[in-house]
Amino acid sequence: MWSIPRLLSLAALLVQTQALYFYIDGPTQKCFFEELPKDTLVVGTFKATQWNEQSREYVENPDMGIYITVDEVFDNDHRIVAQRGSSRGKFTFSAADSGDHRLCFTPTNVPATSGFLFSGSQVGGIKFELDMAIGETSQIESSDKDKLGEVVQKVKDINARLQDVRREQVFQREREAEFRDQSESVNARVVRWSLIQLAVLGVTCAWQLSYLRAFFIKQKLT
Repeated sequence: MWSIPRLLSLAALLVQTQALYFYIDGPTQKCFFEELPKDTLVVGTFKATQWNEQSREYVENPDMGIYITVDEVFDNDHRIVAQRGSSRGKFTFSAADSGDHRLCFTPTNVPATSGFLFSGSQVGGIKFELDMAIGETSQIESSDKDKLGEVVQKVKDINARLQDVRREQVFQREREAEFRDQSESVNARVVRWSLIQLAVLGVTCAWQLSYLRAFFIKQKLT
């Protein structure tokens, strides 16, 4: 078990950042403790690299993973985080109550090898870099203004597109109403013309019948 000095006190409400790195011997678990006030948000960013004998340096291994756990020591080691991911990423949790929290990191899919010699002793084959931001939610979010700005801009773009869609819908409804009015007007004219034609045909037929009747009568009398 490996521990570092506690960086956050109960009286400090300002955001604190912690950047460090340590070495791990293969799939060995490494842990440290943080004392956190209640409702404190913690955001951690990590990166793990593996020792390469050929290049004699630490390089990224796409097959390596990291298993992260966070336990509440004061609450019978109640686990609040159990996250599996790649060799680099981010984890977030909020302290449900004040007290010590144990953060543990375990590399996966790596052999139990050691790294280079440092000060006469061999260090672990995995180099783990960790950067944590501890503090209030609003302050932690404000540290990432660029990403928030991109999100805000995307939301504005989406709203603008929605307004365009709404205007197009209103225009289409107006066109539909205009087309419906024109169709009803044309249908009314067609019906009116049909009635006029029927009336003319009726008058014509009546005149012809009357003319033929008069003609036959006249021929018979003659």
